Amino acid sequence: MGITELLAQPIGNLAGCVRLHAAEQPGHVAVVDDRRSLTYAEFDELVDRVAAALQRDGLEPGAALAVCAAASVEYAAILIGGLRAGVALVPLAPSSTPASLAGMVQDSDARLLFVDADVLREIATVRDGIQARLVGLGGAPAGLSFEAWLAPQGSRPREHPVRPEQVFNIIYSSGTTGTPKGIVHGHGLRWNQIRRVQESGGYGREAVTLISTPLYSNTTLVSFIPTLALGGTAVLMPKFDAQRYLELAARHRVTHTMLVPVQYQRLMARGDFGEYDLSAFKMKFSTSAPLAAALKGEILKRWPGGLVEYYGMTEGGGSCVLAAHEFPNKLHTVGKPMEGHDIRLIDDNGVEVPVGEIGEVVGHSNIIMAGYHKQPEKTTAAEWRDATGKLFIRTGDVGRFDEDGFLTLMDRKKDMIISGGFNIYPSDLEGILLQHPEVVDCAVVGVPSQRWGETPVAFVVRREGAGVSGEDLMAWANGQVGKTQRLAVVELVEGLPRSAIGKVLKRELRDGFGEGRGVE
Repeated sequence: MGITELLAQPIGNLAGCVRLHAAEQPGHVAVVDDRRSLTYAEFDELVDRVAAALQRDGLEPGAALAVCAAASVEYAAILIGGLRAGVALVPLAPSSTPASLAGMVQDSDARLLFVDADVLREIATVRDGIQARLVGLGGAPAGLSFEAWLAPQGSRPREHPVRPEQVFNIIYSSGTTGTPKGIVHGHGLRWNQIRRVQESGGYGREAVTLISTPLYSNTTLVSFIPTLALGGTAVLMPKFDAQRYLELAARHRVTHTMLVPVQYQRLMARGDFGEYDLSAFKMKFSTSAPLAAALKGEILKRWPGGLVEYYGMTEGGGSCVLAAHEFPNKLHTVGKPMEGHDIRLIDDNGVEVPVGEIGEVVGHSNIIMAGYHKQPEKTTAAEWRDATGKLFIRTGDVGRFDEDGFLTLMDRKKDMIISGGFNIYPSDLEGILLQHPEVVDCAVVGVPSQRWGETPVAFVVRREGAGVSGEDLMAWANGQVGKTQRLAVVELVEGLPRSAIGKVLKRELRDGFGEGRGVE
């Protein structure tokens, strides 16, 4: 059975795809990191040793393993080996606080935790409270090294067919605003994603995908998984650096990549960007946060290959896609619903709104999470059903469809500012500020106001060497908006606080501004 026939099956396993490629193209490079590269034959053998070791340790199908480390060949083998053994994957963010990390390991019931040296140092204060057995990656002194833990060469694990509802992974939401929620994805969801990307993403055996976002992120997995499933090469960056990214892209003749907006921003800001040979690129993808229209235009102008923006949630539901190279007049949108995806907008009472009006985005598709791990109440709160009982996932985003069916995002519902009874969308103000030639980044949040209830405050990062003041920027921006939208303060900052995948942490800005300060 070839890959085309395999992907035609109603359910399959990513580990089975890797096995097939090891048989059909054993010498083709599968994974690359800063230290080494492995062919599909070599990678498949390492995956077998991981799976056999998991079975030796008593991890039956449905058990969980956790990984908290920078991307590496070993990390990739653990992920695929876990799937081959039927084990659920729990990739965790190294940027988590030690207490949060320990809590996620406990919540997931992970029996094993793979860590690198950096993470091992971070969790020293909570190590005694982590029940999972620790295995060290990259020489981390965790009591047992990865090499010592592996099953012997030549080991072959027992094969386990997968079921659509069987847990593929538990991905934890950011813990920056409370206790992280474990988002459960089944094998059926991931298989549907692989089959969808085969049709629309252009991946294949000739694909060389540069992975520069962390492997714990769903943003990364939606690019990493189809690369290996379809026989391409995954080039792994342990940590993003703009210059290093460009060097790797040119050296490996990279054809595909998934980047978050802040990474595109940093790459396009480099004065030497045009000096690197990026002519092999076929397709670039973006997700996790809105990609500014002006930045999309700059990428299309200066970077070979197409540009596709995905809009959706880790929880699944409905997704939109914008092929920016095909619709240059729609760069301010996140595109249209994907085929088979039903996206609707609802008001605060859960009633659908007409085309052209603003509402919360809800979505339905065959890609919907099984729920939040051990949190049925929060799972229910994330759901909305139409009059027929059809299940949708609430995004918390506010948007509007235009007459052509393209979705324009306004903001997160919780970030909308209500000032003097008027709704203010921070994205409108951010879009205006970004038009100023001396502004490279900004974020607008609502802060308490004695007079208005809430009022907008902007945090602005200027271009290097810029001399414009906060007062001048505020006057410039306020001259282009209505009276009810005017900024109360423009604060100049060196940078914006962001998560590991580039999302602006607006709560930190809001809370930091409120310490000892007030706005009338």
